[in-house]
Amino acid sequence: MRKIKVLAICAIAVLAVSNIKAQGFSTGADIVSSYVWRGVPQDGTSLGGTPNIQPYASFTTGKLTLGSWASGSFTGAVKEVDLYATLAVSSKFAITVTDYYYNFAGQPNYFKYSGGTGHVFEGTLAYTGSAFSASINTMFAGADKKVNGDNALSTYVELGYQIAPVAKIFLGGSLGESQTYGTTGFGITNLGIKVSKSIAITDKFSLPVYAIVGANPYAKSTFFVAGVTL
Repeated sequence: MRKIKVLAICAIAVLAVSNIKAQGFSTGADIVSSYVWRGVPQDGTSLGGTPNIQPYASFTTGKLTLGSWASGSFTGAVKEVDLYATLAVSSKFAITVTDYYYNFAGQPNYFKYSGGTGHVFEGTLAYTGSAFSASINTMFAGADKKVNGDNALSTYVELGYQIAPVAKIFLGGSLGESQTYGTTGFGITNLGIKVSKSIAITDKFSLPVYAIVGANPYAKSTFFVAGVTL
């Protein structure tokens, strides 16, 4: 009888976990030809030129999503692990708080949150419509500093427009002085187009791929990123 009870409890637990996974968990990974974020290369040794694998995982319950996103260079030069929480205020508006962590920022200790920390904390307000999207993102604490050591409060704004089912144009920039974005004042750092396509591998499986052609007008640079979503 005791064995039957144990088996029954295990079966209920498995079903419960399976039900939770079916309802809220999501995971995957992108493989990109280089890591460029908001128009700024993120590999300090190769200026973003090395391939990166970028895994992600999230759990959604109701209007709240908790997740993690990371990026690691194939050469081992970059390691980033981010945590975030997103609250869907409505079908179009969402608020996100993100904890970015870069272990190449001079602080390899993940659990150091003050002084020379490798963490940056950011708040985001995002709007996503049927074609138009917009977001404002402000770093409010952590390693985002001015040259004099004061909090930079780096703020990045981005606008996007879906010009076709598979193509989106975007325009983004820093609103002020920011070492994070390499600006001494207002500057457009991210301008370009993203084109997506699904390549049929079998009758039941397709591989999503995308390409981003962009420029950082402030830095007078360009970039081309190709990606595969697994």
